[in-house]
Amino acid sequence: MDVVKKAEPATVSSTVPDWSRETSKRYWNPGVRLIRSIRFYQKYSNKPFLRWLKYFGVVRYRFWSAVSGADIPLNCEIGGGLLMPHPNGIVIHPDAVIGVNCLVFQQVTIGTNGKGVPVVGGHIDIGAGAKVLGPIFIEEHARIGANAVVTKDVLAGAVVKGF
Repeated sequence: MDVVKKAEPATVSSTVPDWSRETSKRYWNPGVRLIRSIRFYQKYSNKPFLRWLKYFGVVRYRFWSAVSGADIPLNCEIGGGLLMPHPNGIVIHPDAVIGVNCLVFQQVTIGTNGKGVPVVGGHIDIGAGAKVLGPIFIEEHARIGANAVVTKDVLAGAVVKGF
């Protein structure tokens, strides 16, 4: 892991979710459909009179999870505005926390190293193939380059790349 420089000021908020990022511009958008199925399940799983909708949500989630090839648990804490242009191979640990307005590319792993799970702040861009492992905190507006392995905390606005 190598911190290259500070990123330029961000125009996307790290605290207020941009829900327009989770709307599909076309019908076949597996990343958006997967996130929407997770949000549907989370919305109806604890409502006693609408609990039957939870089962519909599980079927919908399994379909879009298989189509997209992503492994994102239904109980994962994900902030609003998550954008996954190519969701193939994305793996997120069930206890990981993802902030608002994050951008995650294909083959990204956000998981544990046996000691804890990461907390990803708001407006984080994670490049293709990056691995974010262990009990670390990535502060807002950081960028993680493609194929970087991040095992230490990342400061706000930093750009991190692999060796």
